[in-house]
Amino acid sequence: MRLYLTALNPTDAVLDGFLPAAASLGLSATVLTDRPAEWPADVRVARCAVRDPAAVVAAAAPTRAVALLSNSDHLQEATAIAARKLGLPGKDPDAARLCKDKAAARRAIAAAGLDLVRTVTVDPGATPDVPTGMFPAVVKPREGVASEDAYLVADHAELVARVAEIRGRRPDVALVVEEYLAGELRTFETLGDGTELASLGGWRTGLGPPPTFTEESLAWSPPAEQARTQLRARLDALGVGFGACHTEYVVSDGQVRLIEVNYRLIGDRMDLILAELLGVPLFEYVIRLHLGEPLTALGLPDTVDRYAQVEYVCADRSGRLVAAPGPLDTVHGGVRLGCRPLREMGRTAEHTGTNRDYLAVLHGIGPDEGSVRQSLAALRSDLQWTIVE
Repeated sequence: MRLYLTALNPTDAVLDGFLPAAASLGLSATVLTDRPAEWPADVRVARCAVRDPAAVVAAAAPTRAVALLSNSDHLQEATAIAARKLGLPGKDPDAARLCKDKAAARRAIAAAGLDLVRTVTVDPGATPDVPTGMFPAVVKPREGVASEDAYLVADHAELVARVAEIRGRRPDVALVVEEYLAGELRTFETLGDGTELASLGGWRTGLGPPPTFTEESLAWSPPAEQARTQLRARLDALGVGFGACHTEYVVSDGQVRLIEVNYRLIGDRMDLILAELLGVPLFEYVIRLHLGEPLTALGLPDTVDRYAQVEYVCADRSGRLVAAPGPLDTVHGGVRLGCRPLREMGRTAEHTGTNRDYLAVLHGIGPDEGSVRQSLAALRSDLQWTIVE
């Protein structure tokens, strides 16, 4: 039985999550990618134009695939269309498209009468035309990911300058300008089988200084019942209900306001940390949903009696990484601690103000917030990263 995963570049989610999970389930796995040379030699890959549903179907059909899925933001719609053509369980292609297109997602939420976020689309080459009353605002790619090229702008002059800067790197990208949604950034993690939707919990996110939106830390903080109800209504409006989904939001005056919906697992190794915190084979569960199993067959916990804290070590300048700790797992004061590198030694990189600046991720999982924070601080104080400009 063969599982197909569509992907672009190698990610920890695939290498450390989905591929080992497939093996545990007794499945052979093939990664369909348009970048086969970038993948490790021990991973079975097949060259495929993965943004083209017909190409994905042609690659998977001869071996009678039992499941087809993707954890890439860029490939959810194409993969969903291909799964439907192959007669395999999968996401609704329209929902995948809505989640990817931030302007379309805003329209769908507003049409459902749930929330209205003032949004202006700026097509490639067009001059931004944004009402003065919308500022402060956020400008970002209409189909962007990972806070890349997302900026807070105070007025029209700043907006024009940021648009010009983004277009200097990506001249063909469509942008959106949205009113800034104030509040503490939070996440909502879910799994669904197309009929039922389960809440896995959520995180409270600490951001770096504006004008960028780099996530620097996450603390375990599942949404309250009222917020969960509002979040589910918004996901229903987008058609979200199958497989994994990662939603970012703020709460303002008791009302949930979505930042964006990523129709996949949470990223940047948070998916692996979430699996450890929940004490479940999360990647296996996602695969089992794509094999057609119901949500009730999965052993999801009713409650989580542990606390987790995650911190990202970010580069503060451009340059070459010349010293850094390697992977680390240890226990301190009853807290399980981990460190995973996110940038390889010797690599030279520009400072971007996004999660492309991550050098490593540290995490602690323990019985309570105080012990986790204390142990994580002790771990970080003993580690050092050096960048030479």
